[in-house]
Amino acid sequence: MKPLTLLFKTLLLAAALATGAAQAQTQTASASTGPVKMDSLRGGVPIQDEIPTTHPRQERDHAPSDRDFVQQPPLIPHTTSGYQITSNFNKCMDCHSFQHSKAAGAPKVSVTHFRTREGQELDNISPRRYFCNQCHVPQTDAKPLVSNTFERARGLR
Repeated sequence: MKPLTLLFKTLLLAAALATGAAQAQTQTASASTGPVKMDSLRGGVPIQDEIPTTHPRQERDHAPSDRDFVQQPPLIPHTTSGYQITSNFNKCMDCHSFQHSKAAGAPKVSVTHFRTREGQELDNISPRRYFCNQCHVPQTDAKPLVSNTFERARGLR
């Protein structure tokens, strides 16, 4: 009884694959009637050519921005131009460390940044959370690259 069930399933899968391939050929044939015009974010500049970059202007110091989705890392409400973050030095900790945050008037680094992946508490920031700009980015005046219909999470409206 089992070999018959396996054979039936195999034949059913082969029929589904053949139907999908036939549909793909039909769609390809109808799409090939004319060239498809694609526009990229590079604006038609060939990939081997360089495009001069324009960096968005970072906003001046301001109050912290609202978050748009749950678990979003806070945006940086000040310029970070010239900030150095290396394996030996992290400029962010000049203001956001537990020792300096009160005097600087800056929020302390979250206690979640002092845990390993396994949940072990550390005396210093976890290496996986040390490079702040992996998750936290400064607020800018950059326009969206593509149009979208994004809406803030309902609980954050």
